[in-house]
Amino acid sequence: MQRSKGWPHKNAPGDVVARQECVRSASAWRPEDEAALRFPDDLPGGWQAFAGVQECLTGYVAIPVSVVGPMLVELGQYHLDERGRVVEDGRAAPEEVLVPLAQTEGGLAVSMKRGAMATAACGGIRTYVLADGITRASCFRFEDTGQAVRFARWIEDGLSRMQGWLHDPDNPLVGRVSASGVPLLSRHAVLRDIRTHVLGRTCHVLYRFTTGDACGPNMITRNVYALNHEFVTPRFRTETGIAAVQIILEANMGGDKKPSYQYFQQGHGKTVVAEATLSHQVLARHLHCTAAEVAMLQDIGLHGSHASGMQSAAFTPASAIAALFAATGQDLGMIGTSSMAHGTAEVTEQGLHMAIRLPGLEVGTVGGGTVLPHPRAWLNLLDCDAPGTVYRFAQIVAAATLCLEISATASMAGDGSTNFYRAHLERGGVRGGHTAPNVAR
Repeated sequence: MQRSKGWPHKNAPGDVVARQECVRSASAWRPEDEAALRFPDDLPGGWQAFAGVQECLTGYVAIPVSVVGPMLVELGQYHLDERGRVVEDGRAAPEEVLVPLAQTEGGLAVSMKRGAMATAACGGIRTYVLADGITRASCFRFEDTGQAVRFARWIEDGLSRMQGWLHDPDNPLVGRVSASGVPLLSRHAVLRDIRTHVLGRTCHVLYRFTTGDACGPNMITRNVYALNHEFVTPRFRTETGIAAVQIILEANMGGDKKPSYQYFQQGHGKTVVAEATLSHQVLARHLHCTAAEVAMLQDIGLHGSHASGMQSAAFTPASAIAALFAATGQDLGMIGTSSMAHGTAEVTEQGLHMAIRLPGLEVGTVGGGTVLPHPRAWLNLLDCDAPGTVYRFAQIVAAATLCLEISATASMAGDGSTNFYRAHLERGGVRGGHTAPNVAR
């Protein structure tokens, strides 16, 4: 088979075998690498379990999973009101959670464990969901700015009409599916808000949805495409006589899979805050630093991040989020948005209050890679595999991120950053077939 053209993208058995043979014929391929093409024999459903979540299935990679805990956390219980606002129904009693981390970063697990021990000794972590909403930002180009302004006012005034149309049983798209069996409209994606941004001859339209237990980008893509072409375009033309010159489904204002100042402030996905108060005794005994040292590091670090133009203000959120995402079948591209973070540290009479805000946590407990056997097992460990558990999962991610943030910050703040240095010196991963000894990060 020619590799330059005709590459099969489907996952029929013959296609999988054909791609594997091409890999084997590559000059850089070694016989000892054959294990990368062998799917695990004990995988429920066999290799076909992978076939439904990606194209061009060819091989398999195993990432080791560490489990950290117990992490003591008090979680809020939430629902959405009719306007899509997050409403807290109450708070559960503090519970111990075991956190799975699929990762190969030496020192990550033991550092998060240290943060979990320190927070548990002081009553645990408290988490809060502030907002929910994911945006698809389309763009309509017109003949001139006047038409774009007129369109912006028209579409913002049409929110309720579009909400009704998406779920109207008389809508001809409701119930219709694509050739592959995917519904043309998602009933789980609920349109909550429309905002516009006029620039020259263009009007960017920011459609904001909530998507239930799913992360939701595929859902909102289908619904926005239908709105743009089946509702907005024909009705605006009929009512005003104006037609768009060009329509773009996503024009890069949506904040998807990348850091963004706009969504750092207003949120994208789930906006979650986690907090803990650490006593002076625990800071000294478990974290080997003082509250004043951490506060000084925060002040210096904020100046450093500002000077370098960093969009976030936190120490190391991406490590925790990436490891949890990999273990639980999340879309790894979403780490770009989800790792935006704003950490705080404030000296109090009791010791040190630390918190982290994750404004763009793009997570789901259904769909995508969460359907695979191993991610489902780890979601089950977190008690996040049932309907209505996405807010629980988002809070656990935030709590775990705070645990790592606390430990890593303390290791940098105290004693000339010696603890941080020793951790990376002695826990730098596997070297020469031997694992480095255990020390605090």
